[in-house]
Amino acid sequence: MRKYFGTDGIRRIANTELTPELVYKVAKAGACVLSKHSDEVPTILIGRDTRLSGTLIESAMTAGFLSYGANVISLGVIPTPGVAYLTKKLKATASVVISASHNTYDFNGIKYFSNKGMKIPDELEEEIEEILESGKIDDLTAHPSKIGVAENRQDLVEEYIYFLRKSFEENIEKNLNNDFYVALDVANGATYEVAEKVFTKLGIRFSILNNSPNGMNINENCGSTHIEGLKKYVVENKCNLGIAYDGDGDRCLAIDENGNEIDGDTILAVFSNYLKEKNKLSNNTVVATIMSNLGLNKFAKENDIEIKQTKVGDRYVLEEMLKNSYNIGGEQSGHIILLDYNPTGDGILTSLMLIQIMLEKGLTVSELCSVIKKYPQAQINVKVSNDKKMLYKEDKKISEQIEKITKKLGENGRIVIRPSGTEPLIRIMVEGQNQDEIETEAKQIADLIKNKLY
Repeated sequence: MRKYFGTDGIRRIANTELTPELVYKVAKAGACVLSKHSDEVPTILIGRDTRLSGTLIESAMTAGFLSYGANVISLGVIPTPGVAYLTKKLKATASVVISASHNTYDFNGIKYFSNKGMKIPDELEEEIEEILESGKIDDLTAHPSKIGVAENRQDLVEEYIYFLRKSFEENIEKNLNNDFYVALDVANGATYEVAEKVFTKLGIRFSILNNSPNGMNINENCGSTHIEGLKKYVVENKCNLGIAYDGDGDRCLAIDENGNEIDGDTILAVFSNYLKEKNKLSNNTVVATIMSNLGLNKFAKENDIEIKQTKVGDRYVLEEMLKNSYNIGGEQSGHIILLDYNPTGDGILTSLMLIQIMLEKGLTVSELCSVIKKYPQAQINVKVSNDKKMLYKEDKKISEQIEKITKKLGENGRIVIRPSGTEPLIRIMVEGQNQDEIETEAKQIADLIKNKLY
Protein backbone atom coordinates (compact mmCIF):
# COMPACT_ATOMS: atom_id res chain seq x y z
CA MET A 1 0.00 0.00 0.00
CA ARG A 2 1.37 3.42 -0.97
CA LYS A 3 2.26 5.82 1.80
CA TYR A 4 1.47 9.20 0.21
CA PHE A 5 -0.64 8.89 -2.95
CA GLY A 6 -4.25 7.71 -2.96
CA THR A 7 -6.66 7.35 -5.88
CA ASP A 8 -6.61 11.12 -6.45
CA GLY A 9 -3.14 12.33 -5.56
CA ILE A 10 -2.03 13.23 -2.04
CA ARG A 11 -4.78 14.54 0.23
CA ARG A 12 -4.38 15.47 3.91
CA ILE A 13 -5.12 18.13 6.52
CA ALA A 14 -3.23 21.23 5.38
CA ASN A 15 -0.28 22.54 7.40
CA THR A 16 -0.35 19.71 9.97
CA GLU A 17 -0.33 16.57 7.79
CA LEU A 18 0.23 18.14 4.40
CA THR A 19 3.01 20.36 5.73
CA PRO A 20 5.04 22.89 3.70
CA GLU A 21 8.08 20.69 4.35
CA LEU A 22 6.38 17.62 2.87
CA VAL A 23 5.05 19.62 -0.09
CA TYR A 24 8.55 20.97 -0.80
CA LYS A 25 9.89 17.41 -0.92
CA VAL A 26 7.00 16.16 -3.08
CA ALA A 27 7.78 18.96 -5.56
CA LYS A 28 11.48 18.10 -5.70
CA ALA A 29 10.81 14.39 -6.10
CA GLY A 30 8.11 15.06 -8.70
CA ALA A 31 10.36 17.36 -10.74
CA CYS A 32 13.08 14.72 -10.68
CA VAL A 33 10.77 11.97 -11.96
CA LEU A 34 9.14 14.21 -14.58
CA SER A 35 12.51 15.45 -15.88
CA LYS A 36 13.49 11.87 -16.70
CA HIS A 37 10.72 11.88 -19.30
CA SER A 38 11.64 15.26 -20.83
CA ASP A 39 14.56 16.40 -22.98
CA GLU A 40 14.18 20.03 -21.86
CA VAL A 41 14.29 21.95 -18.59
CA PRO A 42 10.90 21.12 -17.04
CA THR A 43 8.17 23.76 -17.10
CA ILE A 44 5.40 22.98 -14.64
CA LEU A 45 2.02 24.72 -14.37
CA ILE A 46 0.39 25.16 -10.97
CA GLY A 47 -3.31 25.81 -10.42
CA ARG A 48 -5.34 25.79 -7.22
CA ASP A 49 -8.82 26.10 -5.81
CA THR A 50 -10.05 28.68 -3.29
CA ARG A 51 -8.91 27.04 -0.02
CA LEU A 52 -7.22 29.21 2.57
CA SER A 53 -4.16 26.94 2.50
CA GLY A 54 -3.82 27.14 -1.27
CA THR A 55 -1.20 29.88 -1.38
CA LEU A 56 0.80 28.22 1.42
CA ILE A 57 0.92 24.91 -0.46
CA GLU A 58 1.64 26.65 -3.76
CA SER A 59 4.55 28.59 -2.25
CA ALA A 60 6.15 25.41 -0.91
CA MET A 61 5.50 23.59 -4.18
CA THR A 62 7.01 26.41 -6.21
CA ALA A 63 10.08 26.50 -3.98
CA GLY A 64 10.62 22.78 -4.43
CA PHE A 65 10.34 22.96 -8.21
CA LEU A 66 12.65 25.99 -8.48
CA SER A 67 15.21 24.43 -6.15
CA TYR A 68 15.39 21.38 -8.40
CA GLY A 69 15.79 23.59 -11.48
CA ALA A 70 12.30 23.40 -12.95
CA ASN A 71 10.44 26.50 -14.13
CA VAL A 72 6.96 27.29 -12.81
CA ILE A 73 3.95 29.05 -14.34
CA SER A 74 1.36 29.96 -11.71
CA LEU A 75 -2.22 29.98 -13.02
CA GLY A 76 -3.89 31.09 -9.77
CA VAL A 77 -7.42 29.91 -8.98
CA ILE A 78 -8.64 27.76 -11.86
CA PRO A 79 -10.72 24.57 -12.23
CA THR A 80 -8.75 21.32 -12.40
CA PRO A 81 -9.83 20.64 -16.02
CA GLY A 82 -8.60 24.13 -16.94
CA VAL A 83 -5.13 23.16 -15.73
CA ALA A 84 -5.32 19.90 -17.69
CA TYR A 85 -6.38 21.74 -20.86
CA LEU A 86 -3.64 24.38 -20.56
CA THR A 87 -0.94 21.80 -19.85
CA LYS A 88 -1.64 20.17 -23.19
CA LYS A 89 -2.19 23.41 -25.09
CA LEU A 90 0.98 25.08 -23.81
CA LYS A 91 3.02 21.87 -24.19
CA ALA A 92 4.23 22.14 -20.61
CA THR A 93 6.24 19.29 -19.12
CA ALA A 94 3.59 18.67 -16.49
CA SER A 95 1.25 20.43 -14.08
CA VAL A 96 0.06 20.31 -10.50
CA VAL A 97 -3.40 21.03 -9.12
CA ILE A 98 -3.54 22.05 -5.46
CA SER A 99 -6.98 21.00 -4.30
CA ALA A 100 -8.86 18.57 -2.08
CA SER A 101 -11.83 18.51 -4.45
CA HIS A 102 -15.06 17.89 -2.49
CA ASN A 103 -13.43 17.82 0.97
CA THR A 104 -13.84 20.53 3.61
CA TYR A 105 -11.55 23.57 3.55
CA ASP A 106 -9.06 22.21 6.12
CA PHE A 107 -7.97 19.50 3.71
CA ASN A 108 -5.76 20.16 0.72
CA GLY A 109 -4.10 17.99 -1.88
CA ILE A 110 -1.62 17.63 -4.71
CA LYS A 111 -2.47 16.11 -8.09
CA TYR A 112 0.15 15.75 -10.83
CA PHE A 113 -0.82 15.87 -14.49
CA SER A 114 1.33 14.72 -17.42
CA ASN A 115 2.16 16.75 -20.52
CA LYS A 116 -0.96 15.23 -22.13
CA GLY A 117 -3.22 16.80 -19.51
CA MET A 118 -3.92 13.49 -17.80
CA LYS A 119 -3.29 12.42 -14.22
CA ILE A 120 0.08 10.71 -14.08
CA PRO A 121 -0.10 6.90 -13.86
CA ASP A 122 0.37 4.93 -10.65
CA GLU A 123 3.87 3.95 -11.74
CA LEU A 124 5.10 7.56 -11.74
CA GLU A 125 3.49 8.25 -8.38
CA GLU A 126 5.31 5.20 -7.04
CA GLU A 127 8.60 6.56 -8.42
CA ILE A 128 7.97 9.83 -6.59
CA GLU A 129 7.29 7.91 -3.38
CA GLU A 130 10.53 5.95 -3.78
CA ILE A 131 12.51 9.18 -3.95
CA LEU A 132 10.65 10.61 -0.96
CA GLU A 133 11.58 7.54 1.06
CA SER A 134 15.16 7.31 -0.21
CA GLY A 135 16.57 10.06 2.01
CA LYS A 136 18.19 11.69 -1.00
CA ILE A 137 15.91 14.73 -1.38
CA ASP A 138 18.73 17.11 -0.43
CA ASP A 139 20.79 15.81 -3.34
CA LEU A 140 18.13 17.08 -5.78
CA THR A 141 19.38 20.64 -5.65
CA ALA A 142 20.23 22.70 -8.72
CA HIS A 143 23.49 24.60 -9.14
CA PRO A 144 22.97 28.33 -8.42
CA SER A 145 23.15 29.00 -12.16
CA LYS A 146 20.39 26.43 -12.86
CA ILE A 147 17.73 27.53 -10.34
CA GLY A 148 14.27 27.68 -11.92
CA VAL A 149 12.20 30.78 -12.59
CA ALA A 150 8.57 31.37 -11.57
CA GLU A 151 6.04 33.35 -13.60
CA ASN A 152 2.49 34.47 -12.73
CA ARG A 153 0.09 33.94 -15.66
CA GLN A 154 -3.40 34.15 -14.23
CA ASP A 155 -4.50 35.61 -17.55
CA LEU A 156 -4.19 32.15 -19.13
CA VAL A 157 -7.55 31.17 -17.65
CA GLU A 158 -9.06 33.14 -20.54
CA GLU A 159 -7.72 30.47 -22.92
CA TYR A 160 -9.75 27.85 -21.06
CA ILE A 161 -12.86 30.06 -21.08
CA TYR A 162 -12.48 30.55 -24.83
CA PHE A 163 -12.14 26.78 -25.35
CA LEU A 164 -15.39 26.09 -23.46
CA ARG A 165 -17.30 28.82 -25.26
CA LYS A 166 -16.14 27.86 -28.76
CA SER A 167 -16.87 24.16 -28.18
CA PHE A 168 -20.60 24.80 -27.67
CA GLU A 169 -21.31 28.29 -28.98
CA GLU A 170 -22.75 27.37 -32.37
CA ASN A 171 -25.21 24.70 -31.21
CA ILE A 172 -26.33 26.48 -28.06
CA GLU A 173 -26.89 29.88 -29.66
CA LYS A 174 -28.81 28.28 -32.53
CA ASN A 175 -31.36 26.69 -30.18
CA LEU A 176 -31.33 29.01 -27.17
CA ASN A 177 -34.50 30.86 -26.16
CA ASN A 178 -35.14 33.59 -23.59
CA ASP A 179 -37.23 31.30 -21.41
CA PHE A 180 -34.35 28.94 -20.73
CA TYR A 181 -33.05 29.56 -17.20
CA VAL A 182 -30.32 27.76 -15.26
CA ALA A 183 -29.20 27.85 -11.62
CA LEU A 184 -25.46 27.33 -11.01
CA ASP A 185 -24.02 26.28 -7.65
CA VAL A 186 -20.25 26.83 -7.86
CA ALA A 187 -19.51 25.59 -4.30
CA ASN A 188 -17.43 28.67 -3.43
CA GLY A 189 -14.74 26.86 -5.35
CA ALA A 190 -12.52 26.99 -8.39
CA THR A 191 -15.35 27.52 -10.91
CA TYR A 192 -16.71 30.63 -9.20
CA GLU A 193 -15.42 33.07 -11.83
CA VAL A 194 -14.97 30.83 -14.86
CA ALA A 195 -18.53 29.47 -14.91
CA GLU A 196 -20.02 32.95 -14.66
CA LYS A 197 -17.91 34.19 -17.58
CA VAL A 198 -18.65 31.18 -19.79
CA PHE A 199 -22.42 31.27 -19.27
CA THR A 200 -22.48 35.04 -19.77
CA LYS A 201 -20.55 34.79 -23.05
CA LEU A 202 -22.89 32.07 -24.29
CA GLY A 203 -25.94 34.22 -23.54
CA ILE A 204 -27.54 31.66 -21.21
CA ARG A 205 -29.80 33.16 -18.54
CA PHE A 206 -28.61 32.01 -15.14
CA SER A 207 -28.46 32.67 -11.42
CA ILE A 208 -25.25 31.85 -9.60
CA LEU A 209 -25.18 30.52 -6.05
CA ASN A 210 -22.32 30.17 -3.56
CA ASN A 211 -19.83 32.27 -5.50
CA SER A 212 -18.28 34.25 -2.65
CA PRO A 213 -15.29 32.17 -1.54
CA ASN A 214 -13.53 33.25 1.66
CA GLY A 215 -11.03 30.41 1.88
CA MET A 216 -13.07 28.42 4.38
CA ASN A 217 -16.53 28.06 2.83
CA ILE A 218 -15.56 25.85 -0.13
CA ASN A 219 -18.08 22.95 -0.33
CA GLU A 220 -19.73 24.18 2.88
CA ASN A 221 -23.38 23.13 2.57
CA CYS A 222 -23.17 23.71 -1.15
CA GLY A 223 -21.95 22.29 -4.44
CA SER A 224 -22.22 18.71 -5.68
CA THR A 225 -21.83 17.19 -2.19
CA HIS A 226 -24.60 19.28 -0.57
CA ILE A 227 -27.20 19.68 -3.26
CA GLU A 228 -30.32 20.31 -1.13
CA GLY A 229 -30.17 24.11 -1.41
CA LEU A 230 -29.93 23.96 -5.19
CA LYS A 231 -32.94 21.63 -5.38
CA LYS A 232 -35.01 24.12 -3.42
CA TYR A 233 -33.84 27.05 -5.54
CA VAL A 234 -34.61 25.30 -8.85
CA VAL A 235 -38.18 24.47 -7.84
CA GLU A 236 -38.96 27.82 -6.22
CA ASN A 237 -37.58 29.81 -9.17
CA LYS A 238 -38.94 27.52 -11.89
CA CYS A 239 -35.51 26.87 -13.43
CA ASN A 240 -35.14 24.53 -16.38
CA LEU A 241 -32.02 23.04 -14.86
CA GLY A 242 -29.80 23.20 -11.80
CA ILE A 243 -26.05 22.59 -12.03
CA ALA A 244 -23.73 21.83 -9.11
CA TYR A 245 -19.94 21.69 -9.35
CA ASP A 246 -17.51 20.47 -6.70
CA GLY A 247 -14.67 22.47 -5.15
CA ASP A 248 -12.16 21.99 -7.95
CA GLY A 249 -14.65 21.88 -10.82
CA ASP A 250 -13.93 18.46 -12.28
CA ARG A 251 -17.34 17.01 -11.52
CA CYS A 252 -20.94 18.01 -12.16
CA LEU A 253 -24.29 16.89 -10.84
CA ALA A 254 -27.62 18.31 -11.98
CA ILE A 255 -31.17 18.94 -10.78
CA ASP A 256 -34.18 18.57 -13.05
CA GLU A 257 -37.05 21.05 -13.22
CA ASN A 258 -38.93 19.06 -10.56
CA GLY A 259 -36.10 19.13 -8.05
CA ASN A 260 -34.84 15.59 -8.67
CA GLU A 261 -31.11 14.85 -8.58
CA ILE A 262 -29.32 13.75 -11.76
CA ASP A 263 -26.13 11.86 -10.96
CA GLY A 264 -23.19 10.82 -13.10
CA ASP A 265 -24.74 7.50 -14.15
CA THR A 266 -27.79 9.27 -15.55
CA ILE A 267 -25.60 11.83 -17.32
CA LEU A 268 -23.57 8.98 -18.87
CA ALA A 269 -26.79 7.39 -20.14
CA VAL A 270 -28.06 10.67 -21.66
CA PHE A 271 -24.70 11.48 -23.27
CA SER A 272 -23.98 8.01 -24.66
CA ASN A 273 -27.51 7.81 -26.06
CA TYR A 274 -27.02 11.20 -27.76
CA LEU A 275 -23.59 10.27 -29.15
CA LYS A 276 -24.96 6.98 -30.49
CA GLU A 277 -27.75 8.83 -32.30
CA LYS A 278 -25.08 11.10 -33.86
CA ASN A 279 -22.88 8.11 -34.80
CA LYS A 280 -20.20 9.59 -32.52
CA LEU A 281 -20.10 6.95 -29.77
CA SER A 282 -16.64 5.52 -30.23
CA ASN A 283 -16.71 1.72 -30.46
CA ASN A 284 -20.31 1.87 -29.26
CA THR A 285 -19.11 1.83 -25.64
CA VAL A 286 -19.50 3.77 -22.41
CA VAL A 287 -17.02 3.31 -19.56
CA ALA A 288 -18.13 3.40 -15.92
CA THR A 289 -16.92 2.04 -12.57
CA ILE A 290 -17.97 -0.82 -10.33
CA MET A 291 -19.96 1.71 -8.26
CA SER A 292 -22.24 2.60 -11.14
CA ASN A 293 -25.92 1.80 -10.72
CA LEU A 294 -27.24 -1.48 -12.11
CA GLY A 295 -29.70 0.67 -14.03
CA LEU A 296 -26.83 1.88 -16.23
CA ASN A 297 -26.05 -1.71 -17.22
CA LYS A 298 -29.70 -2.34 -18.08
CA PHE A 299 -29.90 0.94 -20.04
CA ALA A 300 -26.83 -0.08 -22.05
CA LYS A 301 -28.24 -3.52 -22.81
CA GLU A 302 -31.63 -2.15 -23.86
CA ASN A 303 -30.02 0.41 -26.17
CA ASP A 304 -27.44 -1.95 -27.69
CA ILE A 305 -24.52 -0.09 -26.08
CA GLU A 306 -21.51 -1.86 -24.61
CA ILE A 307 -20.49 -0.98 -21.06
CA LYS A 308 -17.04 -1.46 -19.56
CA GLN A 309 -16.52 -1.11 -15.82
CA THR A 310 -13.31 -0.29 -13.95
CA LYS A 311 -12.27 0.09 -10.33
CA VAL A 312 -13.24 3.37 -8.68
CA GLY A 313 -11.30 6.45 -9.75
CA ASP A 314 -11.60 8.61 -12.85
CA ARG A 315 -7.95 7.85 -13.68
CA TYR A 316 -8.90 4.18 -14.19
CA VAL A 317 -11.88 5.14 -16.31
CA LEU A 318 -9.55 7.23 -18.48
CA GLU A 319 -6.99 4.41 -18.75
CA GLU A 320 -9.70 2.10 -20.08
CA MET A 321 -10.89 4.77 -22.52
CA LEU A 322 -7.38 5.35 -23.88
CA LYS A 323 -6.57 1.66 -24.05
CA ASN A 324 -9.55 0.84 -26.28
CA SER A 325 -10.29 4.19 -27.97
CA TYR A 326 -13.55 4.98 -26.17
CA ASN A 327 -14.67 8.61 -25.99
CA ILE A 328 -17.04 8.73 -23.01
CA GLY A 329 -16.73 7.51 -19.47
CA GLY A 330 -17.25 8.60 -15.91
CA GLU A 331 -18.37 8.01 -12.37
CA GLN A 332 -21.63 8.18 -10.48
CA SER A 333 -20.17 11.09 -8.48
CA GLY A 334 -20.24 13.30 -11.58
CA HIS A 335 -16.75 12.92 -13.03
CA ILE A 336 -17.62 12.77 -16.74
CA ILE A 337 -14.80 12.43 -19.28
CA LEU A 338 -15.60 13.50 -22.83
CA LEU A 339 -12.33 12.59 -24.51
CA ASP A 340 -13.20 14.42 -27.72
CA TYR A 341 -12.88 17.65 -25.70
CA ASN A 342 -10.65 17.25 -22.62
CA PRO A 343 -8.76 14.29 -21.10
CA THR A 344 -10.18 14.71 -17.61
CA GLY A 345 -13.50 15.18 -15.84
CA ASP A 346 -14.78 18.70 -16.54
CA GLY A 347 -17.80 20.03 -14.66
CA ILE A 348 -18.48 23.08 -16.80
CA LEU A 349 -18.00 21.17 -20.04
CA THR A 350 -20.39 18.46 -18.80
CA SER A 351 -23.06 21.01 -17.95
CA LEU A 352 -22.73 22.67 -21.36
CA MET A 353 -23.09 19.33 -23.13
CA LEU A 354 -26.25 18.62 -21.13
CA ILE A 355 -27.67 22.04 -22.03
CA GLN A 356 -26.78 21.54 -25.69
CA ILE A 357 -28.69 18.24 -25.79
CA MET A 358 -31.72 19.73 -23.99
CA LEU A 359 -31.92 22.68 -26.40
CA GLU A 360 -31.25 20.65 -29.53
CA LYS A 361 -33.92 18.07 -28.71
CA GLY A 362 -36.37 20.57 -27.24
CA LEU A 363 -36.92 18.34 -24.21
CA THR A 364 -36.96 18.99 -20.50
CA VAL A 365 -34.07 17.46 -18.62
CA SER A 366 -36.45 15.04 -16.84
CA GLU A 367 -37.63 13.80 -20.24
CA LEU A 368 -34.03 13.28 -21.34
CA CYS A 369 -33.25 11.34 -18.16
CA SER A 370 -36.17 8.96 -18.59
CA VAL A 371 -33.91 6.76 -20.75
CA ILE A 372 -32.54 5.14 -17.57
CA LYS A 373 -34.35 3.55 -14.63
CA LYS A 374 -32.18 3.52 -11.52
CA TYR A 375 -32.03 0.86 -8.83
CA PRO A 376 -32.25 2.02 -5.20
CA GLN A 377 -28.86 2.31 -3.49
CA ALA A 378 -27.85 2.68 0.14
CA GLN A 379 -24.41 4.07 0.86
CA ILE A 380 -22.71 4.37 4.26
CA ASN A 381 -19.19 5.52 5.09
CA VAL A 382 -17.49 3.99 8.13
CA LYS A 383 -14.62 5.94 9.64
CA VAL A 384 -11.53 3.82 10.31
CA SER A 385 -7.84 4.61 10.54
CA ASN A 386 -5.87 4.30 7.31
CA ASP A 387 -3.89 1.32 8.61
CA LYS A 388 -7.10 -0.66 9.21
CA LYS A 389 -8.91 0.04 5.94
CA MET A 390 -8.08 -3.36 4.40
CA LEU A 391 -8.68 -5.53 7.50
CA TYR A 392 -12.41 -6.04 6.83
CA LYS A 393 -11.47 -8.66 4.23
CA GLU A 394 -9.78 -10.80 6.89
CA ASP A 395 -12.65 -10.87 9.40
CA LYS A 396 -14.76 -14.02 9.24
CA LYS A 397 -17.98 -12.51 10.67
CA ILE A 398 -17.88 -9.58 8.26
CA SER A 399 -17.31 -11.95 5.31
CA GLU A 400 -20.17 -14.22 6.38
CA GLN A 401 -22.59 -11.29 6.71
CA ILE A 402 -21.64 -9.95 3.26
CA GLU A 403 -22.08 -13.40 1.72
CA LYS A 404 -25.48 -13.87 3.39
CA ILE A 405 -26.84 -10.54 2.09
CA THR A 406 -25.34 -11.10 -1.38
CA LYS A 407 -27.23 -14.39 -1.74
CA LYS A 408 -30.45 -12.72 -0.62
CA LEU A 409 -30.09 -9.92 -3.20
CA GLY A 410 -29.49 -12.32 -6.07
CA GLU A 411 -29.29 -10.96 -9.62
CA ASN A 412 -31.24 -7.82 -8.77
CA GLY A 413 -28.77 -6.41 -6.30
CA ARG A 414 -25.17 -6.36 -5.13
CA ILE A 415 -22.78 -5.18 -2.46
CA VAL A 416 -19.65 -3.11 -3.09
CA ILE A 417 -17.26 -2.43 -0.21
CA ARG A 418 -14.09 -0.48 -0.78
CA PRO A 419 -11.57 1.52 1.19
CA SER A 420 -11.58 5.19 0.24
CA GLY A 421 -8.50 6.28 -1.68
CA THR A 422 -8.71 9.84 -0.36
CA GLU A 423 -10.08 9.65 3.20
CA PRO A 424 -9.85 7.36 6.29
CA LEU A 425 -13.12 5.63 5.40
CA ILE A 426 -14.54 2.32 4.25
CA ARG A 427 -17.37 2.94 1.77
CA ILE A 428 -20.29 0.51 1.76
CA MET A 429 -22.83 0.38 -1.06
CA VAL A 430 -25.80 -1.99 -1.19
CA GLU A 431 -28.02 -2.01 -4.26
CA GLY A 432 -31.35 -3.76 -4.68
CA GLN A 433 -35.06 -3.38 -5.40
CA ASN A 434 -36.34 -2.25 -1.98
CA GLN A 435 -34.89 0.93 -0.44
CA ASP A 436 -35.84 0.10 3.16
CA GLU A 437 -34.36 -3.38 2.96
CA ILE A 438 -31.02 -2.33 1.46
CA GLU A 439 -30.66 0.51 3.96
CA THR A 440 -31.11 -2.02 6.77
CA GLU A 441 -28.58 -4.36 5.16
CA ALA A 442 -26.05 -1.59 4.58
CA LYS A 443 -26.37 -0.55 8.24
CA GLN A 444 -25.85 -4.16 9.38
CA ILE A 445 -22.55 -4.33 7.48
CA ALA A 446 -21.51 -0.86 8.63
CA ASP A 447 -22.18 -1.62 12.29
CA LEU A 448 -20.24 -4.86 12.05
CA ILE A 449 -17.22 -3.16 10.45
CA LYS A 450 -17.39 -0.32 12.99
CA ASN A 451 -17.49 -2.70 15.96
CA LYS A 452 -14.69 -4.86 14.60
CA LEU A 453 -12.28 -2.23 13.26
CA TYR A 454 -12.90 1.08 14.99
